[in-house]
This record gives sequence, structure tokens and C-alpha cells, in this order.
Amino acid sequence: MEINKIREDFPLLKHCVYLDAASTTPTPKCVVQAMNEYFYTYNTNVGRGVYSLAVKATEKVEEVRKRLGDFINSPPENIVFTKNTTEAINLVANGLKFKKGDTIIVPNIEHHSNFLPWLRLRKEGVNVKIIKAEKNSIVDPSVIEDKIDENTKLITVSYISNVLGVVQDIEEIGKIAKDNDILYMVDAAQAIGHIKVDVKKINADFVAFPGHKGLLGPVGTGFLYSKLLHKLEPFNIGGGTVIDVSENKYKLEKPPARFEAGTLNIAGIIGLGSAVSYLESIGIKKIEKYCMELTEEMYSKLSEIDKVICYGDIENIHGIVSFNVKGKDPNKVARLLDKKSKICVRSGHHCAIPLIKHIGAKKYGGTVRASVHCYNNFMDIEKLINTIKEVSV
Repeated sequence: MEINKIREDFPLLKHCVYLDAASTTPTPKCVVQAMNEYFYTYNTNVGRGVYSLAVKATEKVEEVRKRLGDFINSPPENIVFTKNTTEAINLVANGLKFKKGDTIIVPNIEHHSNFLPWLRLRKEGVNVKIIKAEKNSIVDPSVIEDKIDENTKLITVSYISNVLGVVQDIEEIGKIAKDNDILYMVDAAQAIGHIKVDVKKINADFVAFPGHKGLLGPVGTGFLYSKLLHKLEPFNIGGGTVIDVSENKYKLEKPPARFEAGTLNIAGIIGLGSAVSYLESIGIKKIEKYCMELTEEMYSKLSEIDKVICYGDIENIHGIVSFNVKGKDPNKVARLLDKKSKICVRSGHHCAIPLIKHIGAKKYGGTVRASVHCYNNFMDIEKLINTIKEVSV
């Protein structure tokens, strides 16, 4: 990988050391250019007009749908555009219409967006079983299997932890779900764009993705993959979702159109397509290997600092390192990193309070989280280490 050349594609890096990829990533020039081309040359709605510019916009959006499908090994008709991962998960949680007495299995270390939508279903009499991860925050597939009962309808888990970078055994959990005829959902927010995600290989029925994290796309973009879209009831309906309407009833469009009510984030989708092409030009396998090298360097060097506590197991994390400085509030540490070295990291609970409690970091007020992507270099890691040494005194 030509790191210096890649870094030139991200103007934001001229102003900071950016180590917050797990929250959102800087936008490469090609993505902005693709969006500008839309705004300047064919800024029209999609799926509506029959004039040439509108047809072009529609074709461009459908090209992105196909590109995303190819990227995760899915046919395009199984891809629904959303505004983020959270919306994609809620689409499933609200669309499956669980019944009183149904069981859902979810680990205790999930991002709130893959926790709260399921927890809320308890109000409708759904039995939500919260399984406890191991001390190293690995979700043991056998524990999930032991929790399955005759009423279990769905298992949901994150591919990679947003706090710790822990990579779960997604394929084995998927096999357990399939063998027991149970629906399986995966939150791939921290995986897509960092590692190869093959939805067929992991046996997932539903997978939620963001556009603005590992994929390097614009904010306000994301998508849901599902081979079972016909089983979902859309929670948003309106323009573009129906093929016929009378005063008494309506007939929905086929998926995915029935889930994309109103005007889409067209410019964002166009930009997302450009981002995927950009990643493919580098090579996802190269990105995975390089980010693993950065992660190992960051974890090992931080662990050598006396007052620093690193969380997670270096043997099973990717792209993310969470840590604390003994005696220091993580938010204060993050502010000092910014003030002293213009280093951007996330701090706090990371929208995962149960996980923070699980790893014993609640007493600190959360953790400091540093996360990398293909645009980072080892100088970024060195600057982080040197500044942490300075602020930990």
C-alpha cells in the first residue's frame, strides 16, 4: 500500500492526527467529487421522472446498489438503503412483528443500537435473553446455543465490538442459528471496509452496515442486507413504496423499494458508491493486513506505559484499541491529546454502557478509544504513544 499517496486523498489529515475511524472516517476526495458531479450535472430525484437527467440519477443509484451487493456477495435486490446502521437494525426489530412469548438472544456487550431496539420489545411480551460475554469480551457460541429454547426466533450479535475491536466467531454463531432454524442478525458497523464481509459465508439473514465508517462514505448513509426482506413490514411508507392506492387500501412495491419511502439521500448514495470503488482500488485484504499491523503496534506500545490499562485481547482485536490512564478521566485524556498534539480520539461510554460495566471501566467514566484505517501511518501511532506518556505523568 502506498500510504503517503493514500493520505493525500484525505485533506482532513493536514489538520490533525485522526484516530477515530470507529466513529466516522474522513472523506476521500473522490467521494466529494462524485457528490459534486451529482449536484452540478444531474441533481434530480430518483425513481420519479422520465426525463434523461432523472433517469441518469436513478441508474446511478441502482449502480451503487449493485456495487454494494457485489462488495458483500449479495444480489442487489437484497440491499435496502438506510441513513445509518441504527436505522437498518430498527427496520428489522420493528419489521419482524415478534409475538408475545418469542425469544431473542443478544449479548451484553452490544452497541446500544443493537441492544435497545430488542430490549424495547420486552414491552410487547418478548423474552429478550441477555447473554454474558467472557472476561475478554468474546461471545462463546456454545453459551448462545445453551440459551436457545423452543421459542427462540432471532440471535443478534456484532461482528466487531465498537469499543474493544473484538472479533466474534460470526460464522460459528451463524451455523448454530441455521441448524436451529433461527433468524440471525449481524451488526457489521465496525467490520465493513476493514475486513472482507461475505454475507453468504456467515449465514446471516440480516446484516446492518454504515456508509460513513470503514466504507469511507458520507455521513447519513448505510444499508441493510437481507435475503428475507419479504418477511419485514416497513415502518415507513409513503412516496415510492406502493404500486396502487385506493381510499381503502394500498399495495406495496416489491422489496427493496417498499422500504425506501420518500426521497433518498441521493448525493450520499452516489458518494458511497465512489467510496466502495476507492476501497476496491486499494484492496480490502491489504487494508485488513495493514490495519492489523497498526492495531498491534498501538496496543503493544500502550501496554508498555506504566499507568495505562488496555482492554481486550491483542490476539483477537482489529482496528480499535480502548484504554485508560490510571487516575485520569478518559474525557480529560482525550481533550489533552487534542490540545497537545491535535490527536482525535473518542472517549466515554461509546454508546455501549453494558459493555463498559462488563470490562470494569465504569469507574473511569468509560475508556479512551483509538481506531485506525488505511489512511493512518505509524507516525500517528508514535505521536499517540508519546503524548500519552506525557499526559500520564
